[in-house]
Amino acid sequence: MNHRVDAPEQAIDFNNENSNTSANPTFDAVLGARLSRRGLLRGSVGTVGTAVLGGFGVTACGGSDDPIAEANPVPEAKLLGFGAVPKSLADTVVVPAGYTASVLFALGDPLAAGVAAYKNDGTDGDFNKRAGDHHDGMEWFGLGADGKRNDSATERGLLAINHEATTDEKLSSFFLHANGGTSTLPRPAAEVDKETDIHGIAVIEVATTAGKWGYVPTSALNFRLTALSAIEIAGPARGHAQLVTKYSTDGTRTRGTLNNCGTGKTPWGTFLTGEENWFGYFTRGATDDAARGNDKSVTSLKRYGRNQGAASRHGWETGGIDDKYQRWNNSKIGVSANGSDDYRNEMNGMGYIVEIDAYDKTRMAKKRTALGRFAHESAAFGKVEAGKPLSVYMGDDSRGEYIYKFVSTALWSTADANAADRMAVGDKYLDSGKLYVAKFNADGTGTWVELALTNTAISGYTTYSFADAADIAINTRLAADAVGATKMDRPEWNAVNPANGEIYFTLTNNSNRRIDPASGQYLPDAANPRAYTDMKGTSAQNGNPNGHLVRLKEGSSVSNFSWDVYLFGAESGADKALVNISALTADQDFSSPDGLVFSKATGICWIQTDDGAYTDVTNCMMLAAVPGQVGDGAKKTLSYTKADGSKLDIITPVGKAATESTLKRFLVGPKGCEITGLAETPDGKAIFVNIQHPGEGTAMANIGDATKYQSQWPANAGYGAGKRPRSATIVITKNDGGKIGT
Repeated sequence: MNHRVDAPEQAIDFNNENSNTSANPTFDAVLGARLSRRGLLRGSVGTVGTAVLGGFGVTACGGSDDPIAEANPVPEAKLLGFGAVPKSLADTVVVPAGYTASVLFALGDPLAAGVAAYKNDGTDGDFNKRAGDHHDGMEWFGLGADGKRNDSATERGLLAINHEATTDEKLSSFFLHANGGTSTLPRPAAEVDKETDIHGIAVIEVATTAGKWGYVPTSALNFRLTALSAIEIAGPARGHAQLVTKYSTDGTRTRGTLNNCGTGKTPWGTFLTGEENWFGYFTRGATDDAARGNDKSVTSLKRYGRNQGAASRHGWETGGIDDKYQRWNNSKIGVSANGSDDYRNEMNGMGYIVEIDAYDKTRMAKKRTALGRFAHESAAFGKVEAGKPLSVYMGDDSRGEYIYKFVSTALWSTADANAADRMAVGDKYLDSGKLYVAKFNADGTGTWVELALTNTAISGYTTYSFADAADIAINTRLAADAVGATKMDRPEWNAVNPANGEIYFTLTNNSNRRIDPASGQYLPDAANPRAYTDMKGTSAQNGNPNGHLVRLKEGSSVSNFSWDVYLFGAESGADKALVNISALTADQDFSSPDGLVFSKATGICWIQTDDGAYTDVTNCMMLAAVPGQVGDGAKKTLSYTKADGSKLDIITPVGKAATESTLKRFLVGPKGCEITGLAETPDGKAIFVNIQHPGEGTAMANIGDATKYQSQWPANAGYGAGKRPRSATIVITKNDGGKIGT
């Protein structure tokens, strides 16, 4: 998730972090660049008529796929058998004819008995017992008639839903507060308490009765985790000196999970959630570097986006003297040598994959530090085979960051799939293993480089002195810098194709790609080959504003892979040589791919967008794809002319061109939203999708005038009180009762 360019302007965009100043190759050293002829490109912006069909609006940001079964699913004979949805600027959800989309669960909806219905006027409280904000990734967990886990259940289940963030212009989450809240410091404690509670995750019971889906507001299975919930530290960083705080003097716990975006589902039936843009919630004093003695913690803080003097996104640290407010001040203000009297180490407790037992709210969640610390999106399991290690794939969603893989030490035992103690199984597979980072070669091959002290590039790294494996787990980005990992165009969600085990990554966009790079910018390369100008009205959008998707095929060993570019985001009318390389039509064109999910029921690959580059033409969307395999296309040459007249050719492997039977737009959301998160019932007959931050472009000054809201969804679709826009989960069904997308 990132703030889009058409949102109200902020002095600092806390969701667009850019702290990778390493000299790692962006492929410059392995390019095989040579002379050629074209220069800067300008993409066209067409005007497209829109059609609005029945249904409520939705969004989707990616949801993770279930672990791959050993048997390949048999796809439906007629996939993508629906009429493509046109681009739309309407404040509604547009789905194909023959489908119905209904709002299921929106910001503020009650989760417990005795909680009042949501008034949606800024006076509501008890948000730790309500739906949080900015619904994001989610997973389905089936329930049988006895209320217990049932993986084949299709009519009753639990949805585990991320609540990533909240809509803000300056400090205040203004839709939550009666008068829009306070946009100056200090922030009132009552406002801060609301805002911390709407972050985290929710688990809700859902069921269908007579063909109509609903959630169960008073279910005993419902629960929330917020930014203040107690969470255990697990894996190599547990008890490490860098995790000691005033709250946890032994470094074994932290409070809360934050900025939860992507998800995953383990083979043993637990929920994984990724902590993404968490760094911006913390502040550091203007003289904190000196207070720390300019030690290596300063290097770490800067690499994770917190320079001294950095302001926090919401100013929560000003809510009062209570510990729950002061923990957002990441400065060294205590006198202890180890940090046990302040929160100088608090930020080190964020940035992990968190495991949660959705079936048992009494079990404490665990942060799995062995999977590394960065701006996590989803966590997708590779092919699950008895007697072999488990692989988990992950991306770091910031400009110029990296793609990772974790391989468990333990070998998979099928007996663990239905173990009674699911969190203990998580200990077995997720607390011990090897963490790798990807290096992409220009010839379509790649290498997984292990991040360990046995690698002399890490043990001898002069920028940061690594002490042990826990130090690598906490400072994963620095270890990846040390080994020369490949900078990518913001790795977002990833998903694994159940048909062949290939791994797909969305690369949302990157404004730092340039043919003539200045400081902090870098050349295009084979895996990130585009650098062009796309015009949005009279505004030039430079770099790779539309994003693309790459896919990987594992090789004969754990350390090698092959890859190609699956799809390039672009406007259909853009130059097919340098921008619309995938030759997308008006029924297929998209920008800024983000969410990514493979359906186990149909094999369809669902692609969701979080865009700001194309929003003068269409709201964000979800597309359905039937992908092929790595190597099914051909190499293409992108030819650029630099400012000095020299030529640059970039050769990149590109997948087979999409056709109307392999790629089609399925959904367009309401105004200002992101489409994110997708879960499905095992029979594929219902999918759940999240609409995040509709109306995000509303100005805080207009909170009192609903006619000036960018969006009034879902109230304008007949759901709930008031007119303030609300993030929400929708459910989509096919009117004939068939599988979605067929």
